[in-house]
Amino acid sequence: MARLGRGLGSPRCFLPVVTVFRHLCEGTMQDMGVALSRSPLERLPFDNQALKRLPLDPCEDEGVRQVKGACFSRVKPQPLTSPRFVAVSDQALSLLGLSAEEVRDDPRGAQYLSGSVAMPGSEPAAHCYCGHQFGQFAGQLGDGAACYLGEVKVPHGQNPELLIENPSGRWEIQVKGSGLTPFSRQADGRKVLRSSIREFLCSEAMFFLGVPTTRAGSVVTSDSMVQRDIYYTGRPRNERCSVVLRIAPTFIRFGSFEIFKQADEFTGRQGPSYGHDELKGQMLDYVIEMFYPDILQNSNRVERNVAFFREVVVRTARLVAQWQCVGFCHGVLNTDNMSILGLTLDYGPYGFMDRFDPEFICNASDSSGRYSYQAQPAVCRWNLAKLAEALAPELPPERAEEIIDEYMDLYNRFYLEIMRKKIGLLKKEEPEDEMLITELLQTMHNTGADFTNTFRTLSQISCPSEGENEEDVISLAARLLLEQCASLEELQTANKPTMNPRELTMLLSLAQSNPALFQMISDRATIARQLDKLSKLKDLMETSEEALKAKQTQDWTVWITRYRKRLGRELEGHGDAVQAVQDERVKVMDSTNPRVVLRNYIAQNAIEAAENGDFSEVQRVLKVLEKPFSSQPGLELPTWVGKSGAAEEAEREESEEEAASSSTVRAALPYTSKPPTWAQEICVT
Repeated sequence: MARLGRGLGSPRCFLPVVTVFRHLCEGTMQDMGVALSRSPLERLPFDNQALKRLPLDPCEDEGVRQVKGACFSRVKPQPLTSPRFVAVSDQALSLLGLSAEEVRDDPRGAQYLSGSVAMPGSEPAAHCYCGHQFGQFAGQLGDGAACYLGEVKVPHGQNPELLIENPSGRWEIQVKGSGLTPFSRQADGRKVLRSSIREFLCSEAMFFLGVPTTRAGSVVTSDSMVQRDIYYTGRPRNERCSVVLRIAPTFIRFGSFEIFKQADEFTGRQGPSYGHDELKGQMLDYVIEMFYPDILQNSNRVERNVAFFREVVVRTARLVAQWQCVGFCHGVLNTDNMSILGLTLDYGPYGFMDRFDPEFICNASDSSGRYSYQAQPAVCRWNLAKLAEALAPELPPERAEEIIDEYMDLYNRFYLEIMRKKIGLLKKEEPEDEMLITELLQTMHNTGADFTNTFRTLSQISCPSEGENEEDVISLAARLLLEQCASLEELQTANKPTMNPRELTMLLSLAQSNPALFQMISDRATIARQLDKLSKLKDLMETSEEALKAKQTQDWTVWITRYRKRLGRELEGHGDAVQAVQDERVKVMDSTNPRVVLRNYIAQNAIEAAENGDFSEVQRVLKVLEKPFSSQPGLELPTWVGKSGAAEEAEREESEEEAASSSTVRAALPYTSKPPTWAQEICVT
């Protein structure tokens, strides 16, 4: 004991040690208490590698400016007045280790997820990038309304499948619509309720369709107001400021590498960081190390960069093939809206095609049809070429060209692979399959068939079997598909030229007399589309509904006959397992062809309800979109259908009286329905 006493020293020396230990324990317990008292949003484990690894703008002045030699600029999000949740996505928030319930229940939840109050550990910043917009280099663009909050470490136990294309171990979170940044240009950095709801719903819809995409965790609205001229008519209206929480491994895009671009030969604009080639290498290193670590096995820098570009090309080809196969169209497919990870990015004027039309344009501002449905694969190739230019000399141009030449073959391979599943060709691959798919799309176009519903209906067409009456089977199948075809009135409306006849006549004359001036104000492709519509409209005006239905029936009968012959060859060699083959075919088709997609009219109904203070339809549509391939009893119709009680009945009668007095009466349709007539008036710009 004496020895122990000497080892510990005198009592006067021992007591201070005990005191220090007690203080340490008290401090630790206090820290633990503070940590436990924090909400889940306040405990998010931020690790903001982008701001540590990439150059940060030293200037923190407010206002719009050129940002040179930097990838990010620190910003201060502008608080909203009375922010409140419109909807939250439990599935998206789970990426951050959060639940919808705890986020909604957090008294400061809407403030945190709108950027109105900074979360502990977040570092608000705006990303600098450039872009080619509608084929022309626009110079500096950047996050004019979006704000990087930081990167949250992946929570323990996250589904490994979600991390396959996110090996960084972190999720970047952004708020879109949080106010001014150095890149806001002439805008105010705000987003409104309608655009925020559209982005929120479509981000999640695409994920559940199996299409690579950025995610959306929440949408918040407020009492802060901004003015917007929706249709550019000179009559702006007040709208509520709203914010979407966006989630992705990174929001770096093709245009991020265009900040180093030299002066463009057509526009004269150059990237703000032209001449800072060392930063280009730094950004390339960051992207590859964080998001393409498998490529680091290449010790040779050039070969590493070539492998990186090849992977971006593969992901982009796969992505646009997936878009095409669900009828999705990106309305502003500029280089600044293309993800370096092959994700669907920036949901502006997008659209899911209703009636199949290869010339479908979802953006009313795209008068030339540059980003039409059929143009999207080629536009993505063009954008990849611009990325290759931006990566030079880190990526040798001749090596990049070789890879770009592979793009269309890659796209076609991915497209055919998905399309075979969509029409149930699983056992064999035949050269004629491509023609069968082409003829299907042509028949859909000729008959004005609904894209989503037609593909979903195909699983009801049976394989040939012994003892059947083939004529009856084909007739029944044709009747099923005929239900998805457009009426004469719908086709006449769809084929009305968008150009005034006098304007069209003037342009035709100008094309002959002054081709140079004509090229400045229009183009031959646009005129050709208008003339084609006129020709089709003339034919439609001279036909009857009965004649049209007879022609549609004939067209479908021809294709169904060929299709069933091809299905018969799927059964060859399967003997007694024919029923199993048929069951598998139906299962694959019904898990590839969705019952419901986010059609414009579905989004519009949700938007209008939300603008009137009812957020329930946004939440309901989200639930429906989370299971797009399945029937969901109780969720087939909008929220206002099936209300009961005296107050609701009175409300419904009052709304019906108002509707009866207005020019448009909207009937409630199932989410699986073709669009109503009024949906043709929806204008997305």
